[in-house]
Amino acid sequence: MRLLLDSHIVLWALTDDARLSLQARNLILEQNNEIYVSSATIWEIAIKHGLKRSDVPFSGTDAVGYCRAAGYLFLDVRPEHAAATEALPPLHGDPFDRLLVAQARVEPLHLLTHDDVVASYGAGVLRV
Repeated sequence: MRLLLDSHIVLWALTDDARLSLQARNLILEQNNEIYVSSATIWEIAIKHGLKRSDVPFSGTDAVGYCRAAGYLFLDVRPEHAAATEALPPLHGDPFDRLLVAQARVEPLHLLTHDDVVASYGAGVLRV
């Protein structure tokens, strides 16, 4: 299975946070699954770390290194991803989350999230 991790899932997986569900942990660790992290997630981590958010314990630069060390693949933001956001219903106001949903649909990938609003986009989104 090809999985795209929502930003909080990336943070929880990299810090071994107890909030990462067993289901999410098993999907990420399953050797046959391809795990993707969007460049938009790295950007979001960099922004929030720069704002000294306590829930973002490392920089965007560190996130790149940690993701590589974990064996995650990176997904660049392409024009098709950005354009696909306009077809999404206005369920979520966060542009990063909307972009992740669009990327998951265009590629296609399954988006792993713990966010109920992101999960409400339905097809291709797995709430874990």
